[in-house]
Amino acid sequence: MSGSENSRKDASKIVRRVRSDDANAISEIYNYYVMETTVTFEEKAITPGDIQSRINDVESSGLPWLVGEEEGRIIGYAYAKRWKERSAYRHSVEISVYIDHQQHNSGWGTALYRVLFDELRNRDIHLAIGGITLPNEASIALHEKFGMVKVAHFREIGYKFGEWRDVGYWQKKP
Repeated sequence: MSGSENSRKDASKIVRRVRSDDANAISEIYNYYVMETTVTFEEKAITPGDIQSRINDVESSGLPWLVGEEEGRIIGYAYAKRWKERSAYRHSVEISVYIDHQQHNSGWGTALYRVLFDELRNRDIHLAIGGITLPNEASIALHEKFGMVKVAHFREIGYKFGEWRDVGYWQKKP
């Protein structure tokens, strides 16, 4: 990881690389969004094993998966994964960040994305892309805080909780 592993001022708050023993905490954070919100289009709870498999896929592609930890507890995570599998897309990634729903507005999204973008600049990445289920003002604000600009809007592309949902895409050169 570039620079200090501790990207926040408080020594009990760190952003670090994911470890295999983080999969359970990550699945708990993510499953809230799966079961209670439309920010992800997954509709069934994800197991820690599923999360570990996703972590392995990200890391085997040479991309970062980070966690935010406070006093030994995982508060959130961010990662970059390949945008598409075709070789011409190899310099583009899709980024995601999820924060424990009880920790919103705590600065963790910013802290995780700051380190993630640093990591992407140190790799051969040309473009970072973030997809956001709309409406979601908080996520839009976070992505735009990092200079991402909206480049696409797909209307009624996903169906969850009995309603059609739009998705917008933001992008930035890291």
